[in-house]
Amino acid sequence: MQAWRVHRNGEPSEVMELEETDRSVPGDGQVLIEVRAANINFPDALLCRGQYQVRPPLPFTPGVEVCGVTGDGRRVLATPALPRGGFADYVVADETALLPAPDALDDAEAAALHIGYQTGWFGLHRRAHLRAGETLLVHAAAGGVGSAAVQLGKAAGATVIGVVGGPEKAAIARELGCDLVIDRRSEDIVAAVKEATGGRGADVVYDPVGGDAYAKSVKCIAFEGRVVVVGFASGSIPAPGLNHALVKNYSIVGLHWGLYNTKDPAAVRACHDELTKLAEQGAVKPLISERVPMADAARAVQRVADGTSTGRIVVMPAGGTR
Repeated sequence: MQAWRVHRNGEPSEVMELEETDRSVPGDGQVLIEVRAANINFPDALLCRGQYQVRPPLPFTPGVEVCGVTGDGRRVLATPALPRGGFADYVVADETALLPAPDALDDAEAAALHIGYQTGWFGLHRRAHLRAGETLLVHAAAGGVGSAAVQLGKAAGATVIGVVGGPEKAAIARELGCDLVIDRRSEDIVAAVKEATGGRGADVVYDPVGGDAYAKSVKCIAFEGRVVVVGFASGSIPAPGLNHALVKNYSIVGLHWGLYNTKDPAAVRACHDELTKLAEQGAVKPLISERVPMADAARAVQRVADGTSTGRIVVMPAGGTR
């Protein structure tokens, strides 16, 4: 089978190599899956660079989530275990962790429903307790993680303000359903949020960016607001001023979705059931900007690493038919 492998750390376009390799052999409690679609996530770029919190042994295959078909014909979502990730024709995954792919979504959309939307759902509902009528501020609203949060926020009945970089991404954020879009390159985020909320500020901030995005967020957070720290796509990890959180009476909550797989797997399955219902209702639908063939995976991961992509880019091996 074909698989992309990383033999040394560096930029994805430089270190990812497409190779012929043997299929993984399922162990006890595991199943072999033919990959139909493998969604690209920012952690895939961090894995290539050796900057992710998990550092698999070299060589490894990136790709943390897939939609595929099992030997008995089930269409499933899976998070294959590293070092043999999803940018391959076949992967092995634990049977107990498989989730049924929603019939309402095609293979590429289904592959993109898993980690990003689970992260958004847990962040907004379990960690921030977002309520209907509240104002949600989403950074990188046209990206893969941000676009999921926008749709989930609207489904929850929130007013959603999306922050983007550039007019092209602003147009996408509006199409996603943002009630207000702020272009951080030409507009003052803090002033725009305060104006839109009558000076109150955002009740919940969803921040997968860190750095300056976080700094701006806490300047326009509402009384009893919640800042959900999801990641640091900017490359800059902020150092929160806890005195500021005390004086303004807001909460800073972290979200590491992967922990739920071991700490509370039942919650992950319950979340998937809810996401499946939302997909069937048309309330959420992953924004797929590109479906790329296997041969173009390295270049596609590099675009995600560089922050030039919108929505989700999904790798479609030869077996992908939808």
